[in-house]
Amino acid sequence: MKLIEIIAEKSNVETISAVATQQNVLDFRLGVEDEEGLQSVRIISSDDRLQSTLDGLQTVLGTHPKARILVIPVDVALPKPPEAERKMEDAAVASREVLYSSVQKNARLDWNFVLLVILSTIVAAIGMIENNVAVIIGAMVIAPLLGPNLAFGLGTALGDVELMRSSFLSLVVGIFLAVSLSVGIGMLWPTEELSTELLGRTDVGLDSAALALVSGAAAALSLTTGLSSVLVGVMVAVALLPPAATLGLVLGYERMDLAAGAGLLLAVNIVCVNLACKLVFLFRGIAPLTWKAKQNARRSMFAYILVWVVTLMLLVFAIYLRGGLGF
Repeated sequence: MKLIEIIAEKSNVETISAVATQQNVLDFRLGVEDEEGLQSVRIISSDDRLQSTLDGLQTVLGTHPKARILVIPVDVALPKPPEAERKMEDAAVASREVLYSSVQKNARLDWNFVLLVILSTIVAAIGMIENNVAVIIGAMVIAPLLGPNLAFGLGTALGDVELMRSSFLSLVVGIFLAVSLSVGIGMLWPTEELSTELLGRTDVGLDSAALALVSGAAAALSLTTGLSSVLVGVMVAVALLPPAATLGLVLGYERMDLAAGAGLLLAVNIVCVNLACKLVFLFRGIAPLTWKAKQNARRSMFAYILVWVVTLMLLVFAIYLRGGLGF
C-alpha cells in the first residue's frame, strides 16, 4: 500500500479523479487550493495498482512544470485491509520509479562508494590471507559492487543510457580500486603458504556460473518484489569483491597461474549477474512509460542479452580449456 500525494493545477483535478476511478484506488481525497491555483490530492493505492496509477498520472501531468507526484510508503494502515487485498500486495511488483530510486543511489560514483570499496577490499584481503571465513563474509555483506550491476540491468530494461553509463563507470572504477589495492596489500603482506579461502577463489567451474546466474536472478526478484532482505543472502552467494581482491593478491604475489583463475571467476560472476538481472526484468515487464521508449528499450534489451549470452559462452569455453567443467 502506498500514499500518492499530488500537487497540480485545479483544472487537472477532474482528470486525476478519473485516473483514480479507473485504477480502483483504495481512497481519494481532495486538499485545499493555494494562492497559486494549485491543489493537493491524496490517493491511497494498493501495490499491485501502483505502477499503472503512476503511469496514468504521469500521462496527465507530464507536461505541467508545477505538478508534483510524491509516493510515500505506508508502514501501518488501520483498519487492516481484507485478506484478499493483502495477498495481492504480497505478489505485487515494485513500481518502476521505486526500483529506479533504490538502485540509482547504490550505483552512484561518489566518495561513499569509493570508501566502501576500499574498506571492503581491505576486509576481504585480510580475511583471505588469514583464512578467516567470518571476516570474508563481512566483506561480502558490504557488497559495494553488486549495486552497479543491478543498476546496469535496470538501465537496460528502461533504455536509460545515463543510468547505464553511470553504473558501468562505477563498476569499472570499483573493480580497478579493489584489484589495485589488493595488489599493494599482496606486495606489502607476503605469505609463505596461500590459504584455502584464497586458493578456492582461483578455481572456477560451471558450478560458479550456475550459482551466479541463480543469485543474480534472486537479486533482481528481490528488487521487483520489494523483498530487500533477500539481498543479504545474494551478497554472500555471489560476492564480486572477494574474487577481485583475490586477483589483486595473487598478482601481488606474482602468481600469474592463479591470477587467470581468479580473473575468470570475477568475469563469470559479473556476466552471470547482469544476464540474470536482464532476464528477470524482461520477464517481470519492467519497461519505460511511453510506447516508443518501450520499443527502443526492448530492442536494446535483447541486444544486450545476446551480448551477455555470447560472452558467457566464451567464458564457459575458457573454463573448459582450464579443465574446470566438473560440478
